[in-house]
Amino acid sequence: MSDLARIGIVTMSDRASAGVYEDLSGKAIEATLGEWLASPWQKVYRLIPDDRATIERTLIDLIDAEGCSLVVTTGGTGPAPRDVTPEATEAVCEKMMPGFGELMRQVSLRSVPTAILSRQTAGLRGKGLIVNLPGKPTAIRECLEAVFPAIPYCLDLIGGAWLEGTATAPKVFRPKAK
Repeated sequence: MSDLARIGIVTMSDRASAGVYEDLSGKAIEATLGEWLASPWQKVYRLIPDDRATIERTLIDLIDAEGCSLVVTTGGTGPAPRDVTPEATEAVCEKMMPGFGELMRQVSLRSVPTAILSRQTAGLRGKGLIVNLPGKPTAIRECLEAVFPAIPYCLDLIGGAWLEGTATAPKVFRPKAK
């Protein structure tokens, strides 16, 4: 296993991928991980439209070809017809991790009553974890803060990259050795 973790950051947005506006959500993920990860890591970034086949191909490529242990997505988790990120994620994963989405919605409901409309989820593909986040930069940080403590240990369990948090990050949980 390489000492350098590869982390996919994927923004699903028809308008941002068409250049209508800047991808602030992907930058929010990168900034948050940059602040919270003490381990050396390399970003593998993609900005794609809200298209299920494209999302599926991108997720497969990031884990299978690019060797990403963690893929964090933003966008496409709402109820609108073009919001298909959870379906694409489920289609490419061997196991779903519904606790991630449950916790993210619970935390988001403290800030906004419409968080119940969000369909964030997470799943496992090979030695990779895919986590779907909402599209709003403030919600991204809030949701990542909730699930970050479990991500490194999840990667340990599936044979992914070793990740350590910084002193300012939400405390990473790993069981004590017996």
